[in-house]
Amino acid sequence: MFKNLINGEWVEGPRVSRNINPSDTRDVVGEYAQADVAQTRDAIAAARAAFGKWSLSTPQQRFDILDAAGNEVLARRAELGDLLAREEGKTLPEAIGEVVRAGNIFKFFAGEALRVGGETIPSVRPGVGVEVTREPIGVVGLITPWNFPIAIPTWKLAPALAFGNTVVLKPADLVPGSAWALADILKRAGLPDGVLNLVMGRGSEVGAELLENRGVDAISFTGSVGTGQRVAAAAVARGAKFQLEMGGKNPFVVLDDADLDVAVAAAVNSGFFSTGQRCTASSRLIVTEGIHDRFIDAVVAKMKTLKVDDARKAGTDIGPVVDERQLAQDLEYIAIAKAEGATLAAGGEALPTNSAGAPGFYLTPALFTETAASMRINQEEVFGPVVSVIRAKDYDEALALANDTPFGLATGIATTSLKHATHFKRHAQAGMVMVNLPTAGVDYHVPFGGRKSSSYGPREQGRYAAEFYTTVKTAYTQA
Repeated sequence: MFKNLINGEWVEGPRVSRNINPSDTRDVVGEYAQADVAQTRDAIAAARAAFGKWSLSTPQQRFDILDAAGNEVLARRAELGDLLAREEGKTLPEAIGEVVRAGNIFKFFAGEALRVGGETIPSVRPGVGVEVTREPIGVVGLITPWNFPIAIPTWKLAPALAFGNTVVLKPADLVPGSAWALADILKRAGLPDGVLNLVMGRGSEVGAELLENRGVDAISFTGSVGTGQRVAAAAVARGAKFQLEMGGKNPFVVLDDADLDVAVAAAVNSGFFSTGQRCTASSRLIVTEGIHDRFIDAVVAKMKTLKVDDARKAGTDIGPVVDERQLAQDLEYIAIAKAEGATLAAGGEALPTNSAGAPGFYLTPALFTETAASMRINQEEVFGPVVSVIRAKDYDEALALANDTPFGLATGIATTSLKHATHFKRHAQAGMVMVNLPTAGVDYHVPFGGRKSSSYGPREQGRYAAEFYTTVKTAYTQA
């Protein structure tokens, strides 16, 4: 059994959960301890006790630990990628790519530990000096989702630790294995006891305690909009700092002048890879009249070549949906789209087994055409391989449709027009804009985040992460 990490010790929980492989539900990845409220409080207390010393640790100490962790993650990319694919269901190449990203994030923030700077500013008063510095904020609670089980915990953990904070990490129930591996790697890299605490367990217990406990100074959350709103309300009520990354209903615009092959490749990647289970997935394709029919034909043709199968099997393009509940949600939205009058152009079929006959949560990617912007399929996040197409008469209408959503995480456009690309980058209401590229896939060293209901608070990743994981102090000295 894989145990929780509390104050440097591996601790059993009152319950155990079975980590199931969605590619083959007969396969149990492992049994993982489930923490309760009492153990979560112990973890918070341990982080609080460790903060004083860790917050004053040297940049070199933090660099060495994070750099060592990054080296081990990269060295074990095949092993960790296999674990990730097995527990979450994304294809093995995608899973290995995510592990590499995690390793690079650790190494990037190892460097950031050495680059925390400040300013010396002249005062308006003679003989007075002013220093502006950054300090860690304290104990940080991290609540992470199941769709990127190693990258997202890493891009929260690495800056939190680099800037001298202590951490209590609660990973998603469906994917404890990757988070456990990260905690094990960091512990063996030399992280002092109590600096990182791993509490696997239910959101109603572990997550709720992280939100309510005044020993937690800040919360970084990635997940659903509804849960994010509860995080915000709880944090505001007790004055804790919070950061939210939530949903998306990301558009990808295809203009008449687009390179058809580029547009199809970007749209298929954005909408269907990782089984569509990415907050940056393009689930709305907005296509202008002149290219619409050719584009649809080409996308359908490409979809017919995609292989839906075991995530770890060579040649698989799309693995399973993560679990039975998510599959049921995907199928429900497919039924809703049909009822609303959308045309199912391809896919949308549940497959009870993979090519080897193993039971799993498989769904062929679904493409809907002739949809209206007001349809639920175009307004609500499905979080699966379900994509809809909206027809637009020209660029102006396409831009208006792209912005017609309560979300604003990522958006993209396929065009050969510099004029339209430039205008779109400025006027698209999203935190991240891609031109002739998939909307999913952000470099590890640049900021990640959105607008509207997609995000709240400072950006994640890159140098902008310091905005959340540090607090600014202004100090005056009379000479």
